[in-house]
This record gives sequence, C-alpha cells and structure tokens, in this order.
Amino acid sequence: MTLQQTIEQYYDQPANSPNRDEALKIVHQLKVALNGGEVRAAEFQGGAWKVNSWVKKGILLAFRFGQMKEYASDSNFQFFDKDTMVLRHFTLEDNVRVVPGGSCVRDGAFLAKGVVMMPPSYVNIGAYVDENTMIDSHALVGSCAQIGKRVHLSASAQVGGVLEPVGSMPVIVEDDVFVGGNCGLYEGTIVKRRAVIGAGVILTGSTAVYDLVHQKVYKKSPSEPLTIPEGAVVVSGSRPIDQPFAREHHLSIYSPMIIKYRDERTDAATALEQSLR
Repeated sequence: MTLQQTIEQYYDQPANSPNRDEALKIVHQLKVALNGGEVRAAEFQGGAWKVNSWVKKGILLAFRFGQMKEYASDSNFQFFDKDTMVLRHFTLEDNVRVVPGGSCVRDGAFLAKGVVMMPPSYVNIGAYVDENTMIDSHALVGSCAQIGKRVHLSASAQVGGVLEPVGSMPVIVEDDVFVGGNCGLYEGTIVKRRAVIGAGVILTGSTAVYDLVHQKVYKKSPSEPLTIPEGAVVVSGSRPIDQPFAREHHLSIYSPMIIKYRDERTDAATALEQSLR
C-alpha cells in the first residue's frame, strides 16, 4: 500500500489499538516526507489550492497515538509533550538560519534553503515554508500553513494552524507577500502573491475585505475561502454600523480594506529586509 492508503487505514483505528507500534512507524514515514517537502498538507494544482486531507489525517495520528513524555536537559529546562511531537533537527547542509533565542520547529515541518528564523518564533508540524522567507521575532507559522518564497512575516505576525476538519483549507501565503507586524491570518485565508498585509490587519473566515480600487467585497463562501487578490495592499479600517444605537453613539466596526495594488514604490518599501540576510 502507498503511504496515503496506510494512513487512511490507521486513521479509522482507536488510540488504544494494538497496532500502535505500526501506526507510529507510519507517522515517522510521514514526518520524514514532510521534512523533505515531498508531501504537503495543501498544493497548488490545476490553478487552485487543494487540500491533501490524508496528510492532515497522518498528523492527527501523531497526536492520537502519541504519549506524554518529559523532556529535560537539566533541572532548569524541561518541557512536556507527546513523544510523537519532537523538535526537528537541522544541519548546516539545510542552509536554514535559526538565530539563537528560543525559536522552535516541530518535526514534520519543511523549511527550504535560505529561510531565516528570528528569536523567538515557532513553526508547527505540517507547515511548509519556502525559500528565502523571513520569520521575524514572535511570529508563528501554524500547523499545515503553506508559506511561499521570499515572504516576510514581520514581528508578532500570526499565521494560524488548521488541522480539523481534515478537509479544511489551511492558511496559504503565496510568494513575495509582505505581512506586517501584529497581523493575524486565520481560518484558511489565502493571500495571493505579492500582496501586502499592513500592520495589525486581522483576516478570518468571517472577515469582509473591501476593495476601494475595484469596488468589490471579498468574503469567505461555503465553497471558497477568503482570498486576498494578487498584489493587493490591505490596511486596517472601519465602517459605520447602520443601527439606531450605533448611529446615536457614532459606533463603527473593524473593516480591513484594499487601498491600492502593489507598485514599484511598495516594492522598494518591502525590500528593506534583504540587507539583513
């Protein structure tokens, strides 16, 4: 059987299954493939992003069949996690720069050559981070998130993880995207290539994004996730609430908006990171 077929078979077994040892071997095979970028939780196929639900099932097997374990290097440093959730080991040949100061990558996450992690930052299992991406201080790349080439995740940017339901789209950030500080990208949001997400912008499955340039509104639908168009520059904004009490008190609600599309001036503003590599 293929790795996918084996994972599908074991996914239907309970955690107390007598085949735990065999299931853990399958989990290990999956994590090796994830570490090498050979399999991904989501892939761009036929002009659209597609979820590989079997990969998510394999990651959930790691949680289901794992057992709590204490990890300690001395009496002052210890942590507790499932024995299937160990940290990934890198070598110089990986050409991934992990600056000291508390950053961690879980085993089963792919980091391509040229990725830089500033401390402290975290990459969770199932994530895919492509070449020359910068993960700045206090930034998170959640489980199964897919990050493209030359992306900048600024300080405290949060890219949420999506494991369940297994068919749900993880957060996708395509090539050459700039994500500002204190941003939050959650619930399967897709940010298309060369977009700029301004500092403090929060995008979720219930967020409506207003395009001032094309006079359109982007929302999640039952069949499509919230998708930020290619090259869009998104900033935080607000819109009035049309309700008597709200009008009386001049209340408004948070509303991200696209104020322009990326041009040469925007490119110059986001290229500053290159001098730090």
